[in-house]
Amino acid sequence: MNRVAVITVLTLGVMMRMVYADEASSQPGAGKDMLEKARRILFLGDSITYDGRYVADFDAWLTTKFPDRTYEVLDLGISSEMVSGLSEEGHADGRFPRPDLAERLVRVLDATKPDLVIACYGMNCGIYQPFDPLRFAKYQAGILWMHEMVTSAGAPIVHITPPAYDHLTGEGAAPDYNDVLGKYSDWILSKRADGWNVVDLHGPMNGEIAKRRTENPNFSFQPDGIHPDDAGHWFMAQQLIRFFGDTDAADATDPAAMLTNRPGGPAVLGPVRERMAVLRDAWLTLTKHSHPDLPKGLPMDEAQAKADALTKNIKQLMSGKG
Repeated sequence: MNRVAVITVLTLGVMMRMVYADEASSQPGAGKDMLEKARRILFLGDSITYDGRYVADFDAWLTTKFPDRTYEVLDLGISSEMVSGLSEEGHADGRFPRPDLAERLVRVLDATKPDLVIACYGMNCGIYQPFDPLRFAKYQAGILWMHEMVTSAGAPIVHITPPAYDHLTGEGAAPDYNDVLGKYSDWILSKRADGWNVVDLHGPMNGEIAKRRTENPNFSFQPDGIHPDDAGHWFMAQQLIRFFGDTDAADATDPAAMLTNRPGGPAVLGPVRERMAVLRDAWLTLTKHSHPDLPKGLPMDEAQAKADALTKNIKQLMSGKG
C-alpha cells in the first residue's frame, strides 16, 4: 500500500465520526489463542519500547506462565521512532530527524521472521504539537502500512494504543497533547471493527493516573511526562498480560509480586532483562537503523550464545537449582 495514497484518502474523512467496535473485543483473554502458535514475538515501538522494562515484565510472565514452552521475545524498539514520517524542527538539537519505522520494517521482518508482532506507536507521531488533521492522517497511514506489511509477512499484529502524556510533569508539548493522543487512540480502537487486535493503554493509563491523584495529587507514571518509570512499565505489561488471558497475574501490584508464586520467583526478572537487552542491541545492529546514538550490539552469534547462557540460568532458577 502506498502511504501517500492512504494519506490522501484519510485526509478527506479524518473528521468523520468514528465507529467503535463491539466492547467484547476488549475483554480479558481476547489474545489468548495467539500464544498457542507463536514462539518468536517481536516488539516494535519508540523509546518506551526500547527501554523495554514492560517487554521484560511481559517476557518474565510468559516464561513462568508456560514453562514447558520455549518463547523468544525480541525487543526492536528504537528511541525517537514514529510511523507518521514526521519530525519536529530541531529534534535532537538538529543532529538528526526522527527515525521512521518505514525505513527499516521490511529488513526487520525479513530477518526476525516473527510469529507475532506487538507494536506501540503514537507518542512521537504527533510531534508534540496541537491536533492537526494532516498529521493525524499521516499517523493513520503509517499504522495502516505497518499493519499491512506485518500481516503480509504472515504474522498477526497486536496494536497498543499510545500511552498517556502527563502534562503535570511534562514540558514542551502542546497543552492539548494528551487529547491528541486520545484521538489517535480512539482511531486505533475503532479498527477492532475491522478485526484488529488492539490493547487499550491510553484510556486505562489516564484513568489510573486520575484515580491515584485522588490520594496523591502529585502522582505520575512519567517523571518527564513521556517515559514511564518502573510502575508505569508494569502498568503497560499488565494491559498486555490481561489481553493474553491471565487476569490474576495482571492484578499483581508489581512484577515481583506477579512472580512470587511462580517457578524461579522474582529472581528470574534480572536475567530476563539482561537477555532482552543483549538480543535487542544485536538485532538492531544486524537489521540496521537510522538512530546515530544507539549502542552497537554484539555480533549475532556472540549475542545468541550469551542469551542462551542466560536462558539456561533462568531455567535453573525455575527448576530450583539456581
